[in-house]
Amino acid sequence: MHLTQGLHTSLQMTPEKVATIYRGRYRTYRELGERVARLAGGLRELGVQAGDRIAMLALNSDRFQEYMLAGWWAGAVLNPVNIRWSAPEIVYSLDDCDTGVLIVDNAHLPLVEAIVAGAKRKPILIHADEGEAPAGMLSFERLILDSAPLEDSWRGGDDLAVILYTGGTTGLPKGVMLSHANLWTSALMRMAELEPLHDTLCLNVAPLFHTAGLSRVAARVIQGEANAYVPFFEPIEVLETIQREKVAEIMLVPTMLQALLANPRFKEFDLGSLKRIAYGASPINAAVLEQALEVLPQASFYHTYGLTENSPVITINPPQNHGPEARASGLYRSAGRPLVGLTAKIVDAEGDEVPRGTVGEIICKGPTVMLGYWNKPEETAKALKDGWLYTGDAAYMDEQGYVFIVDRVKDMIVSGGENVYSAEVENALAKHPAIAMCAVIGIPHDIWGEAVHAVVTLKPGATASDAELRRHCHELIASYKCPKSIEFRDSLPLSGAGKILKRDLREPYWKGKAKGVN
Repeated sequence: MHLTQGLHTSLQMTPEKVATIYRGRYRTYRELGERVARLAGGLRELGVQAGDRIAMLALNSDRFQEYMLAGWWAGAVLNPVNIRWSAPEIVYSLDDCDTGVLIVDNAHLPLVEAIVAGAKRKPILIHADEGEAPAGMLSFERLILDSAPLEDSWRGGDDLAVILYTGGTTGLPKGVMLSHANLWTSALMRMAELEPLHDTLCLNVAPLFHTAGLSRVAARVIQGEANAYVPFFEPIEVLETIQREKVAEIMLVPTMLQALLANPRFKEFDLGSLKRIAYGASPINAAVLEQALEVLPQASFYHTYGLTENSPVITINPPQNHGPEARASGLYRSAGRPLVGLTAKIVDAEGDEVPRGTVGEIICKGPTVMLGYWNKPEETAKALKDGWLYTGDAAYMDEQGYVFIVDRVKDMIVSGGENVYSAEVENALAKHPAIAMCAVIGIPHDIWGEAVHAVVTLKPGATASDAELRRHCHELIASYKCPKSIEFRDSLPLSGAGKILKRDLREPYWKGKAKGVN
């Protein structure tokens, strides 16, 4: 199971087939293979050896796919950087796994100075975008032109393929280690559930630093199919690209789907080429799904649930559960059943399976479970027990094996499909000199599902405004993690052991709702 194997097959069988499309730029598999081999050769000339980490801080593009494949071709380990992070967060991830190369596009050049100043190991900088490379940076295109092709390293199986940083309950991101076999088997298991759409185009909208986006691209290469890209989600460009390129498949976070449907120009576009739409990362609003099914009758819809630590999909709710009968019964609100080859069950606090219909924690076991967290043995031991991955999500399973997510065991907020860990936001708030105590919770939001809400107490005699605390957070963490609202109190509810009772803080906002997630 080598993640470059699909590229080899396409070079042998269909070299002139289109492999990538980006804003009118088309490249065949023959061109892709040549660029990947030469970029891998350039990385080797820069000193990159098997197992070394290389990072990319960039919007979606065909070059991002080339970075992925060239990294694996050279035997390296990818460290895709979250484009929404601040410079200190990026520096942490580079330092944590000793990353020696950083590829950057034009959109993120303003962060480079702070990254280089803060990193323990100054990374080799490569500019991957249009125009000349800035001073002190190598050119992605020149590296390809000037380097001799490298023979494939054929790293695969249990070899580490990628480190994906996700929020940590301790306030520090954790590097999820996924192997070649993890991503390969995840692709195969999804293909077993949904027959691949042959000779079709998939539009990649989800950011490629996310496991959902990266794993989908890897799967399409394994299948020998074409990938189209837009740099980020912008409704009109997405609609224009679907119409122009005859896109057949797309994956959207529910908030993205909602934005497309709500766009006043939506009806101007011919979207008849769409055959399959996947949605995930957060629950979908029933009204949004009903509208989507009505205006896109030719497309089948399916929902996936998972997490980075499982490469990522655990369950899938297939198209047949999105028809009128399933919607009437409520089955469409299920997260689906475990993928073929994956075992999942609902357990209590002792790890014992609970009766059907009883809420507990969902755990899973199979070939897609991560290798562990980079350099965090204690965190790994908490998540992996006897081969089982403990997801931290509270759910129940019905008699047919369908999983229904109802709450979270982990203290996490999902806002617009992005995971926000309370401790990380609390750590940022606590650095403000006026803060005595703080707690961060998720509260219902009509558009984003949940919004980040902070409850704070100030030190005696200290003053701070809502705006001041928000500005303070923006300097330390990504904007999507920052509190959208701040509540000032004289005290916070505490347990006998002195722990903040977040359930008491959450209760007024979630009162009367069927689930503890929105």
